[in-house]
Amino acid sequence: MYFLTGWPRRLLCPLRSEEEPFHIQPSSQRFYFAVLSETQLSIWFSRPSVLIVSYIESAKAAAQFGFYQKAEWKPDDSMIAVATAKGYILLFDVLGGGDDKYLYEPVYPRGSTRLKVTPGYKEEQCAPALSLEMKKPVDLEAPITSLQSLQEDLLVCTADGYLHVLHWDGLGSNGRKAICLSTIPFSLDLQSARGGPSLDLEGVYIRCMEYCVTLDGFAVVLSDGRLGFITPLGNTITADQLQGVWAADVTDGTCVAVNNKYRLMAFGCASGSVLVYMIDTTTGSMQLSHKLELTPKHYPDIYNKTGPVKLICWSPDYSVAMVTWECGGLSLWSVFGAHLICTLGEDFAYRSDGTKKEPIKISSMSWGAEGYHLWVLPNKQERRKQQEEQQQEEEEMVPPPHSSLQAGILQFHFIKSALTVNPCTSNQEQVLLHGEDRLYLTCGDTTQVNSNSDAHPHTHLHLRDGSPLHHPPNPDSSLSQGLSTLLGHKHWHVVQIHSTYLESNWPIRFAAIDTAGQCMAVAGRRGFAHYSLFTRKWKLFGNITQEQNMTVTGGLAWWNDFVVVACYNFIDQQEQLRLYQRSTNLDNAFASVTKLHSDTLLLNVFRDMVILFRADCSICLYSIERRNDSPNPTASVELLQEVSMSRYIPHPALVVSVTLTSVRTETGITLKAPQQACMAESIMLNLAGQLIMLQRDRSGPQVREKETPANNKKLLPFCPPVVLAQCVENVWTTCRSNRKKRHLLEALWLCCGEAGMKVWLPLFPRDHRKPHSFLSRRIMLPFHINIYPLAVLFEDALVLGATNETVLYDGLQGSSEPLEALFPYCTVERTSQIYLHHILRQLLVRNLGEQALMLAQSCASLPYFPHVMELMVHVVLEEEATSREPIPDPLLPTVAKFITEFPLFLQTIVHCARKTEYALWNYLFAAVGNPKDLFEECLMAQDLDTAASYLIILQNMEVPAVSRQHATLLFNTALEQGKWDLCRHMIRFLKAIGSGEMETPPPTPTTQEPSSTGGFEFFRNRSISLSQSADSITTGKFNLQKTFSMPSGPSVKGRDVECAENMYIDMMLWRHARHLLEQVRLRDLGCFSAQLGFELIGWLCRERNRVARVDDFVLALKRLHKDFLWPFPVIPVGSLSSPLKNGRCRTGECTRLLKSQSADSLLNSDMDTLITPLTYSTTYSVGSATDLTETSSVVDGDWTMVDENSSTLSLSQAELEHISMELANKGPHKSQVQLRYLLHVFMEAGCLEWCVVIGLILRDANVIKQVISFLDSPEVPQETVQSVRSGLLAVDAWASTDSLGYKPFLNLIQPQLQLLMDSAAGEQVQPEAFQPSRLGGAALPRAEDSRGVAAPLGLALPSLEPAGGFSRPPSEDCPPEQTEEQLEEEGAYDCTLS
Repeated sequence: MYFLTGWPRRLLCPLRSEEEPFHIQPSSQRFYFAVLSETQLSIWFSRPSVLIVSYIESAKAAAQFGFYQKAEWKPDDSMIAVATAKGYILLFDVLGGGDDKYLYEPVYPRGSTRLKVTPGYKEEQCAPALSLEMKKPVDLEAPITSLQSLQEDLLVCTADGYLHVLHWDGLGSNGRKAICLSTIPFSLDLQSARGGPSLDLEGVYIRCMEYCVTLDGFAVVLSDGRLGFITPLGNTITADQLQGVWAADVTDGTCVAVNNKYRLMAFGCASGSVLVYMIDTTTGSMQLSHKLELTPKHYPDIYNKTGPVKLICWSPDYSVAMVTWECGGLSLWSVFGAHLICTLGEDFAYRSDGTKKEPIKISSMSWGAEGYHLWVLPNKQERRKQQEEQQQEEEEMVPPPHSSLQAGILQFHFIKSALTVNPCTSNQEQVLLHGEDRLYLTCGDTTQVNSNSDAHPHTHLHLRDGSPLHHPPNPDSSLSQGLSTLLGHKHWHVVQIHSTYLESNWPIRFAAIDTAGQCMAVAGRRGFAHYSLFTRKWKLFGNITQEQNMTVTGGLAWWNDFVVVACYNFIDQQEQLRLYQRSTNLDNAFASVTKLHSDTLLLNVFRDMVILFRADCSICLYSIERRNDSPNPTASVELLQEVSMSRYIPHPALVVSVTLTSVRTETGITLKAPQQACMAESIMLNLAGQLIMLQRDRSGPQVREKETPANNKKLLPFCPPVVLAQCVENVWTTCRSNRKKRHLLEALWLCCGEAGMKVWLPLFPRDHRKPHSFLSRRIMLPFHINIYPLAVLFEDALVLGATNETVLYDGLQGSSEPLEALFPYCTVERTSQIYLHHILRQLLVRNLGEQALMLAQSCASLPYFPHVMELMVHVVLEEEATSREPIPDPLLPTVAKFITEFPLFLQTIVHCARKTEYALWNYLFAAVGNPKDLFEECLMAQDLDTAASYLIILQNMEVPAVSRQHATLLFNTALEQGKWDLCRHMIRFLKAIGSGEMETPPPTPTTQEPSSTGGFEFFRNRSISLSQSADSITTGKFNLQKTFSMPSGPSVKGRDVECAENMYIDMMLWRHARHLLEQVRLRDLGCFSAQLGFELIGWLCRERNRVARVDDFVLALKRLHKDFLWPFPVIPVGSLSSPLKNGRCRTGECTRLLKSQSADSLLNSDMDTLITPLTYSTTYSVGSATDLTETSSVVDGDWTMVDENSSTLSLSQAELEHISMELANKGPHKSQVQLRYLLHVFMEAGCLEWCVVIGLILRDANVIKQVISFLDSPEVPQETVQSVRSGLLAVDAWASTDSLGYKPFLNLIQPQLQLLMDSAAGEQVQPEAFQPSRLGGAALPRAEDSRGVAAPLGLALPSLEPAGGFSRPPSEDCPPEQTEEQLEEEGAYDCTLS
């Protein structure tokens, strides 16, 4: 398709003149343009866009003939006819200069290879010098309304109702005949021509006329606004041989343009719309195909104010039509009515400050060569008014030399899809656009391209090419391109076409890209060139004669790494099919050439076959095979089959595209024959918008493949053609196969202009069942998308396209704003769109739910599948809920039932509801179910985030009590699962309900978090030494506020409600804290407090004698070891009879000693279950240093070696032993920080039993001493003293049997324990007097100790396990999975120890 790009270019006429050009007429090849002003005929060249010659009429002749009005070229560009106001036809001979006469020539630097030119080569890159000579004028004695050139004749319509046929050469009286319009019979169709209703044509003349080659007739607009079509019945144009049909009910026609490729006639009307008619082949009547008009939806301000249609111009390839109106503006439509661009809206119509621009009025326009430019002549008044303003400004500064004006032509630039002229790119998944000198591709990162074995059966790596493109095929990869490759970003990959090729072969006529999107080929006027993205280089013909001796006629295509070219050879004067290998030099010596008998019009490649459509309306199938026998790989081409289509095709130019496909209908579409999916089963032919299918005829006797030898395998004939669809612009199909996505890969995709897209989808029986006899094997489903499709990604269920974007430029505002600055800068952006939901919906409408389910399940792994489901619900909901009339058979319940088949049902519904306005919710939930039930389902499925979304819906649809009840449920579940973000939102939500705010709670926290939130966050912003005494910590530091409990100031909505609400939330928080403490989950309690700002110390103070008691010290100790990943202590080796004799360590001895002491008791304990997750499965000896000494005598060299390895100072044996013990008995650093902090909290709250437990695990004697000294205090209740005493005794007993590592520590605190036993029960005291005197006293080992030694030496002691096979990790380590959990849960706390 066509896209506007950049700003229009302005061409100034070098001759200053009072006259304004008002008419532009291109020559047949569009290399020359005739431009008319009142007494001047100028000829412009296309590239470079320069004026070549201008003929200026003398004043005397101008008075005789009248001003110039219209012009027409002779088909061979040798003459121009000009119509004048007084009824004269002036004929001019266009005389080319001699061989050496050029107006402009390229100048090359010295030594350029381009100087060695070939005959006929130079003129194609120079602007020729032409001259104009007037011949004898012809007087038709009436105003001339229309000119039309035929092969040898010139048709002229005059205002007296006559049609004059003039001969271009013999323009005497013998060379002309006149036919009166009133003698031509007009009827509604050709069948009722004799005796049917006829038009009264008295006084009527032809206002506008154009000849259509493929319809062999003239489309005419009559002076009374009627539309007609005149066809000559015989070979000559005579009065008795002409017959006309007219279109009923139209009387406001203004102009006409015909489309030869699609056999369409576009008539402009005074109402502003364009009616596109076709001729019914059976009756010969004019039938309305479609309309081109602006819609009120997209152009509400202007759609009915455009005025009459002024001009319609079809592009040279007939794929788009440009329309302009009397009030100005340009609008572009595709051939079947897809709207592409309009300059009457958005940035084209408004400046950035919102003021409206005047649309530019156009007096004439014409497409340039290959449609890359649109030449536009602005209206006289427009330009004059503007240039006068400009001159007034100039006069103030410098007086101009003449009062005359410089005329200007606007040139709009377009880039177009390669599909418009080379439709063989339609079986690929790339978007390729080409401008006049560059290519735009959508390929992304080359590293992600993986080729499918199915699509590339012959891929090999070519070393000399150095390209990684052709890897050995990968059978597993089902996608030909990764999604990220094709959708990676919005930018194009722009490739500049080689200037050397371009300057002699402009314009580019064909472009093609290979399947992987890495190689391109372009063909201009002569020869071709190709480009590789890997090497970033173009390859041109080394021999320029070879390039200039061929011209590409039928297009280009890639087959693996060969370029397939259908071309005409000028030397042999013969049509040929050539294949050139990509990696060799571009030279005919390396080409494989096949002679063809007729001109090729179209070419396409399917797997290893080439299909050609020829000018004699026949189709040829060739097979290609790669040959590696010579040093350079070649391809051999063999004719397989010829199919004549002349019975079905009236004119070869009507065939838009030809494609081989594996698509077939009833024959053999069973699940058990998937290999047939890869065979060429049918030919798809786009005949002027009608899609025709020729399928292989399998009705005869079938030959089994095994029985026929490969060489004489005869291909099956084709059945007669069947019409599949009308108004088809493009067709996509793929030759890949994928068992999982058969629906999408075996479908046929059509682009149908304004009718959107259609897909011809195969229907498969489910689970190998027999298909229903009444069920068709395929179904055509229409759907609309918002972009113009340029490629289809089959497996990814995406359509790729491009769209025009505009950028406003306000740099030149004011009176002297040049014409081109009236237009915004245009860019082309990549777009893509999902189509899956449209297809699913269409299947559900047709009660094909089973097929829809199979299709959806095959696509469920796509990343945007949830979005597809949402879109489907949303679209159906919007349509049905906003419909004015009741819908007899609503689709929403069916869609809802369909979505319940997928696990994302709950989130699809809630996401859709939240993106839809509240008014439609009732309709939605009537179909999908009560939101309360859906909320409960989410809770059962543990999908809390989705449940929270349902809560917002419940809040809007139910009374506050119901919302609160469900919110409480969710809050409790979130607390239990530790979803802290959700908990915070829920607290706010509950407050919002309580304070009567019925709107959705704000998405960000509203409560101000205090500087220190009584939790682990205590450490976030300050570093404290945990060994300093409590006295030295000022009370201010621990003045922890309640975050959520009490309101800080008087609230407008009433303190009572808010207090009650806060109390309600606090009750839930307290209950959760109690639950955690009962289950001895201290770590979770710390997280809970830190994340939700729960005031832990205050709550513990209250619960000191209730839930904050420790019932079982041993169990609590084990739980803490497990929770904080803290290793159980091991016995220092020195405390046993030392196995380190003479500086040697006998590890075996050591292990035996440990075993003998503790094996029996260990077997009965469950301690190993606690240790195992904390250890690695590798065995360490006592230390790396002692390992060394086992195998070598202790000499200095050995120890220096240790020094080099460990990069530490030499340490004595005892020191090493001590360090290794320290490391083995300490848990992770983070756990240590957390335990110290909890110790601080429990101390503050006076929970002495917990302080003892934490003191034990940290093995901090000072803590125990401190607590025992507190127990003497009269404030401590007797039960606490009793509990600590019995707890410590229980731990002592447990340590003696199960955990010997604790014994040394218990021995260390023996005096305090003895003190506790001896102290008698004391008297009752006042709790107010209780003040903890100090925090834990033992200083932490320095960080350097733990890090500096552990890392290099890696010391560790064997654990106390019977097998002795596991050893403890160094203290900093813990198993990776647990470390991850730790990081997840405690990402928030960080601590520095001073």
